[in-house]
Amino acid sequence: PPAIAITGARQFFQAPQGYPMSVSPLPSFEDFCALPHAFTMLGMSGVGKTLLSSRLRKTSNWYHFSADYRIGTRYLSEDILDNIKQKIMAMEDRFVADLLRSDSIYINHNITFENLDPVSTFLGMFGDPALKGLPKAEFLRRQDLYRRAEVASMLDVSGFIRKAWTLYGCDSFINDASGSLCEIVDIDDPQDPVIASLGAETLTIYLRSNDYYEAKLIERAQASPKPLFYNPAFITPRLATMPDSGAGINPVQFAGPLFPDLIEFRRPRYQAYADRYGFSLDADDLFKGMPAENGGPGPESFLRMIYDIMAADLAAGRPGAALLVETYLAACATRRETRKIR
Repeated sequence: PPAIAITGARQFFQAPQGYPMSVSPLPSFEDFCALPHAFTMLGMSGVGKTLLSSRLRKTSNWYHFSADYRIGTRYLSEDILDNIKQKIMAMEDRFVADLLRSDSIYINHNITFENLDPVSTFLGMFGDPALKGLPKAEFLRRQDLYRRAEVASMLDVSGFIRKAWTLYGCDSFINDASGSLCEIVDIDDPQDPVIASLGAETLTIYLRSNDYYEAKLIERAQASPKPLFYNPAFITPRLATMPDSGAGINPVQFAGPLFPDLIEFRRPRYQAYADRYGFSLDADDLFKGMPAENGGPGPESFLRMIYDIMAADLAAGRPGAALLVETYLAACATRRETRKIR
């Protein structure tokens, strides 16, 4: 396990000038760039995690693991298809329904990294069924299904890091986690299965939004609300006075005003996760000066920012930073040695 390999990592790497090993376990930047990296990106939906991950996938030898893609194609695939079939069966025109019933045709979704709409459509929004909403019980059932699926997808990351190398020859790996990652874990428990699994092989980077980013996210979400996963502690009080049937509740009007509150609810959770189990990187710094068509920084710029943040936190004596860095370097060293054997 990487934690056991920390001593070996200390011996393997040489600290850069100005950072004695007693203070910092960091190698030189050149050696850091050469490592087989694996990062978990934490942050609000829309802040740029997918943009960055896609950029690294398309321009460099990085494997892009999309949590929502994995959720939709593996853990909610059958539920998504069943939901579509139920909608078809309820249509007044029985033509397609009869063909489905007789197995003359079949339905499949077309989930891609760029099109995750089937996942959102299945998750749905609370409200009047006549307005395409979901009754309270069904809404909460689907919320729980999504939570279970997201947990399972994060536990798959370790296996996909190995698969990324053995099947696709990708040197490095980026976990494009869902915006609700901070909501499916017990941040106070280092042995939480998701936290422990991700922390053993990846370094978590919190892509932190500023006021400008958050204002844009809120504007976009309120103009066109989309289904989201909500922590029960957040959504339960807001559903308490709503009718169980959803009758009379416009789902868009119910969901739209929730987003600013959701940002406020998640922000301290993101930061607490990063403070204990990772590092924080401002989205504004990451994408500064990058034209939209460029799609974000390349790997060297991205790694430079991470390296500098780790070095700064280590130099400032941030509690726990040295152990996080050492554990991550040990995981990278283990990956490199394992790949040499194979």
